Amino acid sequence: MEWTGEGLLIGVRRHGETSVIAEAMVAGRGRYLGLVRGGRSRRLAAVLQPGNTIQLTWRARIEDHLGTFGVELLQARAAALIEDRARLYLSQIVCDHLRLLPERDPHDRLLGMALRLIDSPVDGAALARFELAVLEDLGFGLDLASCAATGSTTDLTHVSPKTGRAVSRAAAQPYLDRLLPLPSFLTNRGNASPHDIADALRLTGHFLQQQVWGPRQIEPSPTREMLIEQLGRDA
Repeated sequence: MEWTGEGLLIGVRRHGETSVIAEAMVAGRGRYLGLVRGGRSRRLAAVLQPGNTIQLTWRARIEDHLGTFGVELLQARAAALIEDRARLYLSQIVCDHLRLLPERDPHDRLLGMALRLIDSPVDGAALARFELAVLEDLGFGLDLASCAATGSTTDLTHVSPKTGRAVSRAAAQPYLDRLLPLPSFLTNRGNASPHDIADALRLTGHFLQQQVWGPRQIEPSPTREMLIEQLGRDA
């Protein structure tokens, strides 16, 4: 078995004395793992940095095996990311989210969103939309199209923390202390203030914890909170 394709490197872990297991998101193939022999060498260590785009050649005797990766650097991002703390945090968060996806299940929309996020100036609103898309692809998408109580499709201002369904302004009034704010940019693609972005990331963080991190016993990365704090300081 063999295939060749471009991949966004999202994770690397040591394997034995000289090798690593690399994890990449590949268009049309999804999250793939492979052994890179000699991956801890100085030459390959510079290539195998999360956030880089690499040319991959995967080989295995049987499709279900881990297989091996041959790697070649296509786009180096790691050095530029290290120089910009916010972009580095963002890249780490994006890679962590992509690693939540099932293996060998294509998620090309998320891959495209991830590459745009990493290659652009830090955009908290785009990160919140990406996290909504991650939840959707994992089967836990929020229903922000209409009010859970009235069916209204307009003036949606809150979200139920239990069901993930939107609530209109009028229906939300008696329960404001129990609901999560729904920033309007998440439903109408409008502009987002720093306060809106903070609310949006609080919203997505709640459902990532409730539906993904908690059930999988994953400790949320402190990088995400560090980025949220930095976005607030830079506003």
